[in-house]
Amino acid sequence: MDMDISPTPEVPSQVRQLAAELGKAKPMRRGSLSKRTIKCSKPGCACARDPKARHGPYYSFTHAIEGKTHSRFLTAEQADLVRQQIEAGHEFRGRVDALWEASEQWADRELAHVTGSSEGAKKRGSKPVSKTKSRRKSRAS
Repeated sequence: MDMDISPTPEVPSQVRQLAAELGKAKPMRRGSLSKRTIKCSKPGCACARDPKARHGPYYSFTHAIEGKTHSRFLTAEQADLVRQQIEAGHEFRGRVDALWEASEQWADRELAHVTGSSEGAKKRGSKPVSKTKSRRKSRAS
């Protein structure tokens, strides 16, 4: 098969820009942040009657490590920082997805420039698969 494979000579500017953005390191994390107020168990406490008098807010950060969920309580200052880190993680994932898309478009353009016979790429079908199962044979003792 005679094919002229000549890759696109220059990296597209969009791919180059997205790759450069990904190279800028910053703290980021996966997970979620929640803010809660709680009702205590003291019978005379106002929090039992008035939702606005509940204790808190308490912040917790939850994330998975090796398939297990881990949570930890945070101060308000820590929660602000974790919120920024989670947002940075979302932005990073968005840029990775954009880089994948731009790279695939670049790869498609490169593929379109490949010349040669498409004889090998024609669909030929496949053999039918038998769905009958053989019966299990019992052992004679």
